[in-house]
Amino acid sequence: MHFRNLALWPLAAQAVNIISSNDDGWAEVNIRALFESLGDSGHSVVVSAPAENQSGTGSIQKTPTALTKPCEFDSCPSGSPAVGYNSSEPRLGYVNSYPATSMKYGIESRAPQFFDGSPDLAVTGPNVGYNIGLEAYFSGTVGAATYAAHTAGIPAIAFSGSTGSQTSWNTTRPLYSDVYADLATNLTNQVVAAGKPYLPNDIWLNVNFGSVSDSECTNSEDFSFVLSRIHVAIPLITPDDVTTCGSSRLPSEIEVSLASGCYASVSVGLASSKSDANATMQGVVLNKLGNFLTCLP
Repeated sequence: MHFRNLALWPLAAQAVNIISSNDDGWAEVNIRALFESLGDSGHSVVVSAPAENQSGTGSIQKTPTALTKPCEFDSCPSGSPAVGYNSSEPRLGYVNSYPATSMKYGIESRAPQFFDGSPDLAVTGPNVGYNIGLEAYFSGTVGAATYAAHTAGIPAIAFSGSTGSQTSWNTTRPLYSDVYADLATNLTNQVVAAGKPYLPNDIWLNVNFGSVSDSECTNSEDFSFVLSRIHVAIPLITPDDVTTCGSSRLPSEIEVSLASGCYASVSVGLASSKSDANATMQGVVLNKLGNFLTCLP
C-alpha cells in the first residue's frame, strides 16, 4: 500500500525528466519504489544503477564490464552484457560498474533514449541506511548525486533512510520502502515547484529519513523536514549557517537523526567537495522549500 501525502499532490503538475541511481543496486526495492512513486506523480524517470550492491564506493569510477556472475537477486544472468535493461520496462537499466559510472552512463547514454535533451534532475537512493556526516564521503549514493551536480551540471538529491536491509524488488514491499519513496517524491515535487534553477550550480541536497516502524512514523504525513548541515560545526571555526529557526547554526544531520519524532534532515552540500555549502547557498534552498521545512523542538 502506498501512503501519499495528498496535500502536496498539486505540485506534481510540473513534471520533469529525472535520472535515478543508487549504490544498493538496480534490483533493490527502494529504487524501484521511488521509480514508481515519481512516475505516479507525473515525472518521466529513467533508472541507471549498478548491477549489484556497490555500497561504500564513493565517487570511484571504472569502465563497465560484462557480468561474470548474475546481477543481484538474480535479476540478470551470468554473462549478461556490461549494460542492460529490463525487457518489460526498458526505463529500468543496470550498469556493471560503480554508482558514479552508472550515473554518468545514465546521463550520457540512457537518458537521450527517453528524454528530449538532458535530464532536468538527478535523484539517488533511497539508500538502505543513513548517509550522515562523514558517511557522505564514502557513500556511493552520494557519489552518484555529486557526479550529476558537479561534473554533469544537473541538480541532484541524494536520499537515504534509516530503516531497512538489502531487499529484492520482487518480494513483498516493506512499509518503509513506500514511506521513503513518498517522502522523496514529495521533496522532489517541492524543489521542482519552486522553479528553475532547481538548485544552484554545484549544489546537491543530502536528505536522510528517520526510522519507520509498524507503530511509529508509519506514513509520509507523519514526517517533518528540517534544514540541517552535513558535518558537525566546530565552535569558533565553522562559519555561520543561514539564519533560521532563531539561530545562525543549523542542526547537524546527527542531531536531527537523534531527535525524538519523525524527521528528515535536508542538508545543502557543495558537490565538488561533499562539504557543507555556505550560508548564501543554504539560504537559496531555504527560500525554495519555505513552509515545507520545520524547526526542531
